[in-house]
Amino acid sequence: MATGFEFFERDLRVATAGMEPEAINQAVAAFAKQEVRRVIAEGIASPQYERYVNSVRGAPEEAYKAPGSIVYEFTNWPLVINSALEDLRKRVPVRSGRYRDGFTVVVGGRVVVTDFMKLRSDAEVVIFNPRPYTRRMEVGANKTGARHFDGAKRVLSRRFSGAFSVELRFVNVPGGVHPLAPYRLKRGQGRKGRAAGDQITYPALIINPVN
Repeated sequence: MATGFEFFERDLRVATAGMEPEAINQAVAAFAKQEVRRVIAEGIASPQYERYVNSVRGAPEEAYKAPGSIVYEFTNWPLVINSALEDLRKRVPVRSGRYRDGFTVVVGGRVVVTDFMKLRSDAEVVIFNPRPYTRRMEVGANKTGARHFDGAKRVLSRRFSGAFSVELRFVNVPGGVHPLAPYRLKRGQGRKGRAAGDQITYPALIINPVN
């Protein structure tokens, strides 16, 4: 996802009034470096990024010449996904650890991914847990880990507002995604219109970049 600091020009027009051209270039470079450090430190952006100075990839900020631009293209998927996994894991009880460590990241509906750096910027990411009791935990039927997906969704939506949309949905998981899924209800488990043999739906976070 490309994130440019569009506010630079407006802010620096005031800050650099009356300065010589070379001093303006230095001020823009210094401000850009300061801002990229800030957004990384605040967890808004990933420390992995490409830098374009006057359209030259990898050029240092000090190479800036007005009226050019400094643009940072952040690789934010690792930051967002790891934040989601961390938040989900801290919301669930730890007994054997199987549930806590079972959250699975899927792209394209079927592909489980572990290397988040390689995801396309326009990917849709689905995070679910293949354990058959995940739905019961989310709705509070197990009295532990209730609303862990919902809680994570609210935290992520606030943190990454404007950059990523985060939804909670109950989804069908097709065969082949994970050995434990889909789980089918056994005799005596059917309830509220569901019968033995029906597949359960899984609570999941659906994450998309905001265009």
